[in-house]
Amino acid sequence: MKIIPELIRVRNLHYIIRCAEETDAEQLVQIRLQIDRETTFLDREPGEGMLTPSDFKHLIRTDSEESNRLFLLAETENGTIIAFSRCEGSNLQRLKHKVEFGICVLKDYWGFKIGPKLLETSIKWASANKLTKMTLSVIETNEKAINIYKRYNFEIEGILKKDKRLENGEYYSTIIMSRFLSDYK
Repeated sequence: MKIIPELIRVRNLHYIIRCAEETDAEQLVQIRLQIDRETTFLDREPGEGMLTPSDFKHLIRTDSEESNRLFLLAETENGTIIAFSRCEGSNLQRLKHKVEFGICVLKDYWGFKIGPKLLETSIKWASANKLTKMTLSVIETNEKAINIYKRYNFEIEGILKKDKRLENGEYYSTIIMSRFLSDYK
């Protein structure tokens, strides 16, 4: 499913929110690797769950063909990808009403409202496609993200205690959040 690209200006940064294309695959491999090294907020350790350019091309192709999937990215005016997000739905009849949202932003670009813009665009897309629920999971230590999700009317549905074990040996809980799109217009 496609969206209309949007130019965003925040302070001295100009970036575009648009759908991912297969030609972005090589750059997405590198961005994902870099993000994995920059944060412990994601499920992966650096180098785990590697995706090849071919894997990304397949994801992008599938996401552009299915009405309940969306692969967005943020890129600077010079074409550098700085973030991406996905909404992934199921083809199972009982689950077709919802999508799961996930996002990655390069650390140098935190604070430029990229996450909220990707989330906002995804919410609009989901509503336009008659989806009624968006879900996501976030590590308990990512308070900034949790507060952003709450601002966009996501509610905590549950907590998976000691769900993640970081390489330092400490356990952290995962917070499951959702937003019912039909409740907010």
